[in-house]
Amino acid sequence: MTAGVRVLREAEIRGLIGPREALGAVRDGFARLARREVTLPGVIGFDIPAYQGEVHVKGAHIHGSPSFSIKEAAGFYANAQRGLPVSSGVVMVFDAATGFLQAILLDNGYLTELRTGAAGALAADLLARREIETVGLIGSGGQARYQLEALLEVRKPQRVLVWGRSHERAEAYALEMSGSFGLPVRAVGSAREAVESSNLVVTTTPSREAIVRAEWLKPGVHITAMGSDGPDKRELESAVLARADKVVADRLDQCLRLGEIHHAVAEGGLDPARVYAELGEIAAGLKPGRESDGEITIADLTGVGVQDAAVADFVAAAATKAGLGDMLAP
Repeated sequence: MTAGVRVLREAEIRGLIGPREALGAVRDGFARLARREVTLPGVIGFDIPAYQGEVHVKGAHIHGSPSFSIKEAAGFYANAQRGLPVSSGVVMVFDAATGFLQAILLDNGYLTELRTGAAGALAADLLARREIETVGLIGSGGQARYQLEALLEVRKPQRVLVWGRSHERAEAYALEMSGSFGLPVRAVGSAREAVESSNLVVTTTPSREAIVRAEWLKPGVHITAMGSDGPDKRELESAVLARADKVVADRLDQCLRLGEIHHAVAEGGLDPARVYAELGEIAAGLKPGRESDGEITIADLTGVGVQDAAVADFVAAAATKAGLGDMLAP
């Protein structure tokens, strides 16, 4: 007989893991992936166009972990007009020895947002200059908040510029983030202004057409592009990747199907052989990250199941230790 299933709700999960813990878990997960210590299936993804929805299913088993995880996360962009959150999700954690369900994490998409922010911070830590004056954020939605909060774990910029399609929302974001972190955050009138002034750029939109242009890049800039997690999404024109000294994928075979690399290769702007490394190879010390202040670097982040497994393993272990959650009888 199994021991039952632990059910955790969002408030409990938020109390167990934040940006710092997620960054440590995600860093280790990517390094383990590079060392071939992870079983990682392909992504299941599909759209529901009638409701402006997209659904992603990801999972992994980190070898040696007592559990494996499967995560469903969705974004339904018309929800904002309904007064509902855009993001939702749930994670199921299974016993790696028996296959039985151990825990259900009713996180409402929190863990997906958190681990995506952690991957952005990891990319910045490995690829951005040590001293950052200005960060440019493209997009002012929920993920822009997670990206900035996670980034502040690894870099201390002097200012942040944010651009969004809605200037009103960008201004609200700037006010909120300035208050939260005591950091000057200012909404700007164009994506160009945000990019041209910045040493580090993070793109966080669901755009389906290129926003960032190659001629806007200053020497030494690092770009983390995390919005292109579907084959039709993109935020960077192909010339941006062509201009880079180092292009890094979170998972190359996935980026060739889903990400900015996918578009640049399809348009002839990038030879796949020019992709410098996967993020985990740098995290594991198998390849160097940034090697000079003048390099232009790009991280193409499409979201990898090992990130979900890493944070789910952390939460499940912490919840068991603390005795949190409701237990469903077998």
